[in-house]
Amino acid sequence: MNAALETLMLAFSADDGLRVPPRALFIGAESHPALGEWSDLIGWQPLKPLAAAWERAGFPRADDLPEGKWPLVLVLPGKSRDEALAWFAMARDRLEPGGKLLVAMPNTAGAGRFEKELSKATGNIVSIQKHKCRAFHATEDGGWNEEIFNEWRALGELREISGFTVQAGIFSSDHIDPGSQLLADHLPAHLPGNVADLGAGWGFLSDAVLKRCPKIQRLDLFEADARALECARRNLASYPRAITYHWHDVTTGLPEVYDVIVMNPPFHTGQATDVDLGRAFLKVAAASLRRGGKLLLVANRQLPYEAALEASGLAWRKIAEDRIYKILSAEKR
Repeated sequence: MNAALETLMLAFSADDGLRVPPRALFIGAESHPALGEWSDLIGWQPLKPLAAAWERAGFPRADDLPEGKWPLVLVLPGKSRDEALAWFAMARDRLEPGGKLLVAMPNTAGAGRFEKELSKATGNIVSIQKHKCRAFHATEDGGWNEEIFNEWRALGELREISGFTVQAGIFSSDHIDPGSQLLADHLPAHLPGNVADLGAGWGFLSDAVLKRCPKIQRLDLFEADARALECARRNLASYPRAITYHWHDVTTGLPEVYDVIVMNPPFHTGQATDVDLGRAFLKVAAASLRRGGKLLLVANRQLPYEAALEASGLAWRKIAEDRIYKILSAEKR
């Protein structure tokens, strides 16, 4: 269970804690058994695995952050500073007069610092600490500093880096990822047929594939972050070739078989390193290649992916590396 979520729920169990309202909005929604007792709760979650878990638990979910006003808005932000502050502003915009804004974050994500930031805007913070996390809330009393919220609102707007549209909170939202750049620089020009980009993000690798490989017939993007996928739609909109976009958890498998798969597989779950997540991407990629199909991937040099490739029946070779990254090319026997 997410420790920040557990701490958030403690805000309702303390003797002087919050009361469960008749209606609530949950930004960054994650399921918790105690939420099943709430009468009217809707969640917004841009990450596919968490959104799927929310729905499996039986809670209503909105594809897009809903408009309207609620007496309580819950927020579980990610680790990005700009994302967290933008989500505070999003929550404020959906709060009824007199409503309460409740946030929970791990201490390692800067919970104390973000509590101080929110306090500057609201001035009436109540805080609890547990599980190495903080939950803090404020009541809308008509005296909040709207100039600060305006600054935070701007942090969530679409922005550009090197001609690409990005948004705070998605992977590599302030620079082109150097590993992806290294792979783009070493893509063969003769890649043919149907191609998949796993963990496609905002479309940098897909853009490189489309520019470099004229023999591609179709490109499928698979990305777990709905915000990144929407940026990819914008970034690839000018290409005439067939492109499809899938809001999808790659670790659950792919619906088709491909001639080529490219990827910069993730290896973090939240803030923690999760090598098994990258291995899961490799296993799915191997299962989704036709015989003779090719996998091209970039990874940090220390990650032990070569053994995972061999275990999946792929013959691999290293085609490039620098002091941080390696490019592996693998073929399905």
